[in-house]
Amino acid sequence: IGLSSFTPKPGPGAPFQKQPLRKIIIDPGHGGSDFGASGEFSHEKDIALAISLKLDQMIRTEIPDVETYLTRTTDVFDPVTRKAQIANREKGDLFVCIHVNEGGGPIRHREFIGYKEETRYRGKGKKRKAYTAKVKEYRTWTTPNPAKGTETFIYGVDKSNDAKAALRANEDMYMDSISAKELKDFNPTDPAKMMIINMKTQTYFSRSANLALTIEEEFQKVGRISREAKQRQKGIWVLQAVAMPAVLVETGFISNPEEEAYLNSEEGQRQICEVLVRALKRYKYSLEKQLMNTGSR
Repeated sequence: IGLSSFTPKPGPGAPFQKQPLRKIIIDPGHGGSDFGASGEFSHEKDIALAISLKLDQMIRTEIPDVETYLTRTTDVFDPVTRKAQIANREKGDLFVCIHVNEGGGPIRHREFIGYKEETRYRGKGKKRKAYTAKVKEYRTWTTPNPAKGTETFIYGVDKSNDAKAALRANEDMYMDSISAKELKDFNPTDPAKMMIINMKTQTYFSRSANLALTIEEEFQKVGRISREAKQRQKGIWVLQAVAMPAVLVETGFISNPEEEAYLNSEEGQRQICEVLVRALKRYKYSLEKQLMNTGSR
Protein backbone atom coordinates (compact mmCIF):
# COMPACT_ATOMS: atom_id res chain seq x y z
CA ILE A 1 0.00 0.00 0.00
CA GLY A 2 1.66 3.22 -1.12
CA LEU A 3 1.91 6.24 1.13
CA SER A 4 2.29 8.91 -1.56
CA SER A 5 -1.25 10.17 -0.99
CA PHE A 6 -1.06 9.80 2.78
CA THR A 7 -0.38 12.98 4.76
CA PRO A 8 -0.07 11.80 8.36
CA LYS A 9 -0.76 14.15 11.23
CA PRO A 10 -0.58 13.43 14.94
CA GLY A 11 -3.94 13.23 16.63
CA PRO A 12 -5.11 16.07 18.83
CA GLY A 13 -3.37 16.01 22.16
CA ALA A 14 -0.83 13.43 20.99
CA PRO A 15 2.01 13.30 23.51
CA PHE A 16 5.48 14.50 22.48
CA GLN A 17 8.75 13.92 24.26
CA LYS A 18 10.69 16.94 25.45
CA GLN A 19 13.61 15.69 23.35
CA PRO A 20 11.82 14.11 20.41
CA LEU A 21 14.86 12.36 18.89
CA ARG A 22 17.51 11.34 21.39
CA LYS A 23 18.52 7.84 20.26
CA ILE A 24 18.34 5.99 16.93
CA ILE A 25 18.49 2.20 16.84
CA ILE A 26 20.14 0.98 13.63
CA ASP A 27 19.34 -2.62 12.69
CA PRO A 28 21.49 -4.29 9.99
CA GLY A 29 19.21 -6.92 8.46
CA HIS A 30 19.97 -10.66 8.72
CA GLY A 31 23.43 -11.85 9.83
CA GLY A 32 25.32 -15.03 10.69
CA SER A 33 23.63 -18.12 9.26
CA ASP A 34 20.85 -15.93 7.82
CA PHE A 35 22.37 -14.63 4.58
CA GLY A 36 19.28 -12.82 3.34
CA ALA A 37 19.17 -12.20 -0.40
CA SER A 38 22.18 -13.19 -2.51
CA GLY A 39 23.59 -11.75 -5.73
CA GLU A 40 26.31 -12.96 -8.05
CA PHE A 41 29.11 -12.30 -5.57
CA SER A 42 27.66 -10.90 -2.34
CA HIS A 43 25.06 -11.38 0.37
CA GLU A 44 22.49 -9.05 1.92
CA LYS A 45 23.75 -9.57 5.48
CA ASP A 46 27.20 -8.19 4.61
CA ILE A 47 25.95 -5.17 2.66
CA ALA A 48 23.42 -4.30 5.39
CA LEU A 49 26.14 -4.40 8.05
CA ALA A 50 28.60 -2.32 5.99
CA ILE A 51 25.97 0.37 5.32
CA SER A 52 24.81 0.37 8.95
CA LEU A 53 28.33 0.83 10.30
CA LYS A 54 28.91 3.76 7.95
CA LEU A 55 25.50 5.23 8.84
CA ASP A 56 26.32 4.98 12.54
CA GLN A 57 29.55 6.95 12.08
CA MET A 58 27.93 9.53 9.81
CA ILE A 59 25.10 10.21 12.25
CA ARG A 60 27.62 10.66 15.08
CA THR A 61 29.44 13.25 12.96
CA GLU A 62 26.49 15.02 11.31
CA ILE A 63 23.93 14.84 14.15
CA PRO A 64 26.13 14.79 17.26
CA ASP A 65 23.29 15.43 19.73
CA VAL A 66 21.64 12.13 18.78
CA GLU A 67 22.87 8.81 20.18
CA THR A 68 23.04 5.69 18.03
CA TYR A 69 22.94 1.99 18.86
CA LEU A 70 23.44 -0.94 16.47
CA THR A 71 21.60 -4.21 17.06
CA ARG A 72 24.70 -5.95 15.69
CA THR A 73 28.21 -4.82 14.77
CA THR A 74 29.53 -8.19 13.56
CA ASP A 75 28.33 -11.10 11.45
CA VAL A 76 26.01 -12.68 14.01
CA PHE A 77 22.41 -13.86 13.83
CA ASP A 78 19.68 -12.66 16.16
CA PRO A 79 15.99 -13.48 15.62
CA VAL A 80 13.71 -10.50 15.08
CA THR A 81 12.25 -11.03 18.55
CA ARG A 82 15.70 -10.43 20.01
CA LYS A 83 16.23 -7.34 17.84
CA ALA A 84 12.94 -5.87 19.07
CA GLN A 85 13.95 -6.61 22.67
CA ILE A 86 17.29 -4.85 22.11
CA ALA A 87 15.60 -1.78 20.61
CA ASN A 88 13.09 -1.54 23.44
CA ARG A 89 15.74 -2.16 26.10
CA GLU A 90 17.87 0.64 24.68
CA LYS A 91 14.85 3.01 24.80
CA GLY A 92 15.23 4.14 21.24
CA ASP A 93 13.21 6.99 19.78
CA LEU A 94 13.51 5.64 16.23
CA PHE A 95 14.22 2.24 14.68
CA VAL A 96 15.92 2.17 11.25
CA CYS A 97 16.28 -1.26 9.67
CA ILE A 98 18.71 -1.60 6.73
CA HIS A 99 18.03 -4.24 4.09
CA VAL A 100 18.76 -5.15 0.47
CA ASN A 101 16.02 -6.15 -1.95
CA GLU A 102 15.74 -9.16 -4.27
CA GLY A 103 13.70 -9.12 -7.45
CA GLY A 104 13.63 -12.82 -8.26
CA GLY A 105 15.81 -14.91 -10.53
CA PRO A 106 16.96 -14.19 -14.11
CA ILE A 107 14.31 -13.37 -16.69
CA ARG A 108 13.82 -16.18 -19.23
CA HIS A 109 13.14 -15.22 -22.85
CA ARG A 110 11.76 -17.29 -25.73
CA GLU A 111 11.76 -16.17 -29.37
CA PHE A 112 10.23 -17.96 -32.38
CA ILE A 113 12.88 -18.28 -35.13
CA GLY A 114 11.17 -20.45 -37.73
CA TYR A 115 10.33 -24.05 -38.54
CA LYS A 116 12.41 -27.19 -38.72
CA GLU A 117 11.69 -30.72 -39.93
CA GLU A 118 11.64 -33.64 -37.52
CA THR A 119 11.25 -37.34 -38.13
CA ARG A 120 8.39 -38.77 -36.15
CA TYR A 121 6.71 -42.18 -36.00
CA ARG A 122 3.17 -43.51 -36.07
CA GLY A 123 1.94 -46.87 -34.93
CA LYS A 124 3.64 -49.74 -33.13
CA GLY A 125 5.65 -52.77 -34.09
CA LYS A 126 5.65 -53.72 -37.76
CA LYS A 127 3.03 -51.07 -38.48
CA ARG A 128 5.30 -48.34 -37.18
CA LYS A 129 5.98 -45.83 -39.95
CA ALA A 130 8.20 -42.76 -40.10
CA TYR A 131 7.02 -39.41 -41.36
CA THR A 132 8.40 -35.89 -41.55
CA ALA A 133 6.79 -33.14 -39.48
CA LYS A 134 7.34 -29.41 -39.55
CA VAL A 135 7.68 -28.02 -36.01
CA LYS A 136 8.26 -24.57 -34.59
CA GLU A 137 11.77 -23.71 -33.41
CA TYR A 138 12.58 -21.26 -30.62
CA ARG A 139 15.68 -19.53 -29.29
CA THR A 140 15.84 -19.22 -25.48
CA TRP A 141 18.10 -17.14 -23.24
CA THR A 142 18.14 -15.40 -19.89
CA THR A 143 18.95 -11.87 -18.76
CA PRO A 144 19.54 -10.54 -15.23
CA ASN A 145 16.45 -9.41 -13.34
CA PRO A 146 15.97 -5.71 -14.15
CA ALA A 147 14.32 -4.74 -10.84
CA LYS A 148 16.08 -1.74 -9.30
CA GLY A 149 15.53 1.15 -6.94
CA THR A 150 14.71 1.80 -3.29
CA GLU A 151 11.67 1.13 -1.10
CA THR A 152 10.97 2.21 2.46
CA PHE A 153 8.43 0.28 4.50
CA ILE A 154 6.44 0.93 7.66
CA TYR A 155 4.13 -1.50 9.38
CA GLY A 156 0.61 -1.84 7.96
CA VAL A 157 -2.33 -0.21 9.66
CA ASP A 158 -3.77 -3.66 10.34
CA LYS A 159 -0.80 -4.26 12.65
CA SER A 160 -1.73 -1.42 15.01
CA ASN A 161 -2.82 -3.86 17.70
CA ASP A 162 0.68 -5.37 17.71
CA ALA A 163 2.17 -1.89 17.99
CA LYS A 164 -0.14 -1.11 20.91
CA ALA A 165 0.93 -4.34 22.60
CA ALA A 166 4.59 -3.30 22.25
CA LEU A 167 3.78 0.07 23.78
CA ARG A 168 1.90 -1.51 26.68
CA ALA A 169 4.83 -3.82 27.36
CA ASN A 170 7.28 -0.91 27.39
CA GLU A 171 5.10 1.97 28.50
CA ASP A 172 7.36 2.92 31.41
CA MET A 173 10.10 3.74 28.91
CA TYR A 174 8.01 6.06 26.80
CA MET A 175 5.95 8.00 29.33
CA ASP A 176 7.20 11.16 30.96
CA SER A 177 7.66 10.83 34.73
CA ILE A 178 4.35 12.48 35.61
CA SER A 179 2.27 10.36 33.24
CA ALA A 180 4.06 7.19 34.32
CA LYS A 181 3.34 7.97 37.97
CA GLU A 182 -0.32 8.71 37.27
CA LEU A 183 -0.83 5.58 35.18
CA LYS A 184 1.19 2.97 37.05
CA ASP A 185 -1.72 1.90 39.27
CA PHE A 186 -4.32 1.91 36.48
CA ASN A 187 -5.91 -1.28 35.24
CA PRO A 188 -4.42 -2.23 31.82
CA THR A 189 -7.88 -1.92 30.30
CA ASP A 190 -8.57 1.44 31.91
CA PRO A 191 -9.89 3.90 29.28
CA ALA A 192 -7.41 6.63 30.32
CA LYS A 193 -4.45 4.32 29.83
CA MET A 194 -5.80 3.00 26.53
CA MET A 195 -6.36 6.57 25.31
CA ILE A 196 -2.70 7.43 25.86
CA ILE A 197 -1.53 4.20 24.24
CA ASN A 198 -3.81 4.83 21.25
CA MET A 199 -2.43 8.35 20.87
CA LYS A 200 1.13 7.06 21.10
CA THR A 201 0.42 4.42 18.45
CA GLN A 202 -1.09 7.03 16.14
CA THR A 203 1.83 9.38 16.72
CA TYR A 204 4.43 6.69 16.02
CA PHE A 205 2.61 5.56 12.87
CA SER A 206 2.50 9.16 11.62
CA ARG A 207 6.18 9.71 12.36
CA SER A 208 7.13 6.47 10.64
CA ALA A 209 5.13 7.42 7.55
CA ASN A 210 6.62 10.91 7.44
CA LEU A 211 10.17 9.57 7.66
CA ALA A 212 9.53 6.89 5.02
CA LEU A 213 8.24 9.52 2.58
CA THR A 214 11.21 11.78 3.37
CA ILE A 215 13.74 8.99 2.78
CA GLU A 216 12.29 8.20 -0.65
CA GLU A 217 12.26 11.91 -1.56
CA GLU A 218 15.95 12.14 -0.70
CA PHE A 219 16.77 9.04 -2.77
CA GLN A 220 15.01 10.63 -5.76
CA LYS A 221 17.10 13.79 -5.36
CA VAL A 222 20.32 11.84 -5.98
CA GLY A 223 18.87 10.09 -9.03
CA ARG A 224 17.87 6.75 -7.52
CA ILE A 225 14.68 5.11 -8.73
CA SER A 226 12.14 5.29 -5.91
CA ARG A 227 9.62 2.48 -5.62
CA GLU A 228 7.92 4.65 -2.99
CA ALA A 229 7.21 4.52 0.72
CA LYS A 230 4.78 1.72 1.54
CA GLN A 231 2.86 -0.02 4.24
CA ARG A 232 3.60 -3.71 4.38
CA GLN A 233 0.95 -6.09 5.60
CA LYS A 234 3.26 -8.99 6.46
CA GLY A 235 6.88 -10.03 6.63
CA ILE A 236 8.30 -7.20 8.78
CA TRP A 237 7.26 -8.31 12.24
CA VAL A 238 9.97 -6.26 13.96
CA LEU A 239 8.48 -2.94 12.79
CA GLN A 240 5.35 -3.34 14.88
CA ALA A 241 7.18 -5.02 17.79
CA VAL A 242 9.33 -2.01 18.68
CA ALA A 243 7.79 0.68 20.87
CA MET A 244 8.92 3.59 18.71
CA PRO A 245 8.57 4.90 15.14
CA ALA A 246 10.17 2.41 12.75
CA VAL A 247 11.12 2.14 9.08
CA LEU A 248 12.74 -0.55 6.97
CA VAL A 249 14.87 0.71 4.07
CA GLU A 250 15.43 -1.52 1.05
CA THR A 251 18.57 0.16 -0.31
CA GLY A 252 18.67 -1.55 -3.71
CA PHE A 253 18.30 -4.84 -5.62
CA ILE A 254 21.12 -7.33 -5.17
CA SER A 255 19.56 -9.42 -7.96
CA ASN A 256 20.43 -6.67 -10.47
CA PRO A 257 24.18 -6.82 -11.34
CA GLU A 258 24.39 -3.04 -11.74
CA GLU A 259 22.76 -2.45 -8.37
CA GLU A 260 24.80 -5.20 -6.70
CA ALA A 261 28.00 -3.44 -7.77
CA TYR A 262 26.62 -0.13 -6.48
CA LEU A 263 25.56 -1.62 -3.14
CA ASN A 264 29.02 -3.11 -2.58
CA SER A 265 30.95 0.01 -3.61
CA GLU A 266 32.31 2.59 -1.16
CA GLU A 267 30.72 5.34 -3.24
CA GLY A 268 27.32 3.66 -3.29
CA GLN A 269 27.31 2.95 0.44
CA ARG A 270 28.43 6.49 1.20
CA GLN A 271 25.66 7.95 -0.99
CA ILE A 272 23.03 5.77 0.70
CA CYS A 273 24.20 6.94 4.13
CA GLU A 274 24.24 10.59 3.05
CA VAL A 275 20.66 10.24 1.82
CA LEU A 276 19.55 8.67 5.11
CA VAL A 277 21.31 11.31 7.21
CA ARG A 278 19.66 14.14 5.24
CA ALA A 279 16.28 12.47 5.75
CA LEU A 280 16.98 12.02 9.47
CA LYS A 281 17.92 15.69 9.80
CA ARG A 282 14.65 16.69 8.15
CA TYR A 283 12.75 14.28 10.40
CA LYS A 284 14.45 15.63 13.52
CA TYR A 285 13.74 19.21 12.49
CA SER A 286 10.05 18.41 11.86
CA LEU A 287 9.70 16.89 15.34
CA GLU A 288 11.37 19.87 16.97
CA LYS A 289 9.16 22.26 14.98
CA GLN A 290 6.05 20.36 16.08
CA LEU A 291 7.25 20.53 19.66
CA MET A 292 7.73 24.29 19.40
CA ASN A 293 4.26 24.70 17.90
CA THR A 294 2.51 22.56 20.49
CA GLY A 295 4.58 23.71 23.47
CA SER A 296 6.51 21.62 25.98
CA ARG A 297 4.62 19.63 28.56
